[in-house]
Amino acid sequence: MRRISDTLARLARFQPPSMPTAGSDRLDTLADFGSNPGDLHARLYVPDGLKPGAALVVALHGCTQTAAGYDHGTGWSALADAEGFVVLLPEQKRGNNGNMCFNWFEPGDIRRTGGEAESIAQMIRTTISRHGIDPARVFVTGLSAGGAMTAVMLATWPELFAGGAIIGGLPYGSASNVSQALDRMRGHGLAGDDVAADAVRAAGGATRWPRVSVWHGSADSTVTAANMDRLTGQWRTVHGLPAAVSRVETGPRWERRVWADAAGRDAVEQWAIAGMGHGVPVDPAALGHAGPYMLDVGLSSTLAIARSWGLTEQVSVERTGEEPAKASAFPEMPSLGSMPAGVQDTIDRAMRAAGLMR
Repeated sequence: MRRISDTLARLARFQPPSMPTAGSDRLDTLADFGSNPGDLHARLYVPDGLKPGAALVVALHGCTQTAAGYDHGTGWSALADAEGFVVLLPEQKRGNNGNMCFNWFEPGDIRRTGGEAESIAQMIRTTISRHGIDPARVFVTGLSAGGAMTAVMLATWPELFAGGAIIGGLPYGSASNVSQALDRMRGHGLAGDDVAADAVRAAGGATRWPRVSVWHGSADSTVTAANMDRLTGQWRTVHGLPAAVSRVETGPRWERRVWADAAGRDAVEQWAIAGMGHGVPVDPAALGHAGPYMLDVGLSSTLAIARSWGLTEQVSVERTGEEPAKASAFPEMPSLGSMPAGVQDTIDRAMRAAGLMR
């Protein structure tokens, strides 16, 4: 076990990363989208000359990030300009979570109705109606807490989505309080595939499930890579797919494992990025910008995800011939179970800084 003094020193050093400049904000505000029970902001990017029947990408930022900052790093709105789809970026309010994390571990926010999940669903339905979106071409993706909330949306509102991509996230239903959230981030207490799949089936009651892509860095010390395997197992089991992989593809920095359904369609895939920490894989030479939790590993996850959803042509998504950049990551957070009462206030302040306590 890590010594308490070491843990407190790590927590004391925690500083949220700086945000992009105001000039990188390309987004409009989506107003009057519903009752908004989760009390979220909604930001939107609609490219010029949008045609009826366009696709919609819902992108969920991580802790300490804003919608505009996440868009700037990932490049989703820039790709939307080129390919003619709409990007919806829900945004957390600091009053809901001190570190701007979506509340993926709060039971009231991860049910189908009454919390943040319903607010996001309301945003989606409003955007579909106002901008003539093809309801069969709606997709969702996100990083970290946004990745965990992506899993929430796929579980609670599966009929809204054709596919989703979870980056550095956690399985749906894996935590229902702060202590559990911290443990699951470190890979402790994660449920087996059957139990995890039952949680998804009970959440939305769907008969058709979206295709799911799981992305994770092998060196992620914030949300450990054990969550990658548990997420993959959760959704593979939901889809009724065997444990045996359909095919494996590899590159200099990554391995992609694919599980296809009975019709031969890719239903679940897992991208493991060697040596990458906690963040979104980006390639600034192709799309987006490197920065905190936007990790230049010479691979654009945005392009790869968009290509798998049929939003862009079969273009190269990887830059070869370079070593992956070192990752920037939050310090590991402690489990609360063994903390002495005398340091509880310090731990509480740290958890608020990490967005895990209101």
